[in-house]
Amino acid sequence: MTTDAVHASPLAPEWLAVPEDLNALQSPMWAAGVEKNDAGEVTIDGLSVSELKEQFGTPLFVMSESDFRSRARAFKDAFDAAFADICGGVDVYYAGKSFLCTAVASWVAEEGLRLDTCSGGELAVAARAGIDGANLGLHGNNKSDAEINRALDMSLGRIVVDSLDELERVAKIASSRGETAKVMLRLTPGVHAHTHEFIATAHEDQKFGLSMAEDSTEEAGLSAAEEAVAAATSYPSIELLGLHCHIGSQIFEPDGFAVAAEKLLGFLAAMQAKYSIVLPELDLGGGYGIAYTPVDTPRPAAEIAQAMAAVVRAKCAELAIASPRISIEPGRAIVGSTTFTLYEVGTLKTVRVDAPAALTGQENVTYPRRYVSVDGGMSDNARPVLYDADYSAILASRDSEAAPQLSRVVGKHCESGDIVVRDVYLPADVAAGDLLAVPGTGAYCWALSSNYNYLARPGVVAVRDGAARLIVRGETEEDLLNRDMGVANV
Repeated sequence: MTTDAVHASPLAPEWLAVPEDLNALQSPMWAAGVEKNDAGEVTIDGLSVSELKEQFGTPLFVMSESDFRSRARAFKDAFDAAFADICGGVDVYYAGKSFLCTAVASWVAEEGLRLDTCSGGELAVAARAGIDGANLGLHGNNKSDAEINRALDMSLGRIVVDSLDELERVAKIASSRGETAKVMLRLTPGVHAHTHEFIATAHEDQKFGLSMAEDSTEEAGLSAAEEAVAAATSYPSIELLGLHCHIGSQIFEPDGFAVAAEKLLGFLAAMQAKYSIVLPELDLGGGYGIAYTPVDTPRPAAEIAQAMAAVVRAKCAELAIASPRISIEPGRAIVGSTTFTLYEVGTLKTVRVDAPAALTGQENVTYPRRYVSVDGGMSDNARPVLYDADYSAILASRDSEAAPQLSRVVGKHCESGDIVVRDVYLPADVAAGDLLAVPGTGAYCWALSSNYNYLARPGVVAVRDGAARLIVRGETEEDLLNRDMGVANV
């Protein structure tokens, strides 16, 4: 149905427009290969959502393997091309924290990328997938001794050190083993990323990284970052590869990346000159945004690469230094849009809500908001409650000619904050048994999933060339009870 004559609800956020066609899939929120068939069903590589539900159930994460591979290649090819004349190309580390399983780790390696991990568990996945340790990195602000030892056991290509205390521990552990640890220092350049406070990671007042501010240690005149460089160069068991930063997540504008690159290159040049060393590598992190809603405007990988290359090229020329080998860490930008979550609709109810008088020009005017409950919720997508994240949704099992109705898609958990999509226009005739699809759920949804209210976590299905296969099995009630030791084998 077209909605030319339909007015937006005063309860809707300003950015949310009434779609011209409620049945249309709005790019770029969806993976390549996701379409509507003649029956009005959402399909992926020709497979309909009703087929997927029948075979695998709901809720269900549905991923396009081809789209994942294409996005991974796009980053590698674009950055290699943009930096070819600067440092011979770029090392692209897929940020496994966004979503990781053995199949995804294998795709990453097959497409020529490396893998960034943040825990011993993620290292275990990489090992099970057969990833060469030289192509792995380990992050984390509080690595355990066991994780550091595992990184050394696997001959990791880099350990990204987050503090002076951790640097000393890595040096001692490596020394006790008679080995040398390859280390990068994570710095906080003080760049403000225009994103949610909890996913902005380069300002001073947070747990990550070594401050570049001169008053950040008790050592007069030295920043924590410089003190770490001095210490790292003094440890025989540390090979200091270079510097690392990550300014945040879900960032669309290039300004923050440019400022961070300039600050780190300036610091790198100063450290090389002061300590007569060479720091051969510089990691500029990730955080590139994707489209969760129709108003989000993600930048193509090539555009990001060219903008960053221009900054690095100019700054290195200004400093009269050779460019270090650049690396980046996209995660969400590769996996986020490859996946949608499929839900079945259950209970529906409509409430009347006071509209702001400033918008309506009248007092005590109420408007309807419909609550559409689905069979998942915050246990499979914690981002709305954690970050106030916005998503979109579409009626996936059929087309509809009904009028649009402002709706809130909610889960089945015992929490009022259990919201999947805060505001979306859906057809007025959505009913129990319909299927909804929420795009952009490839990153940080399964990874943050839980068993709250003892819901079993959904499976993940990879679709390629018209065939679907489970790459992560959905949990069963038996899985949930297997760890409960309160009752002997029953």
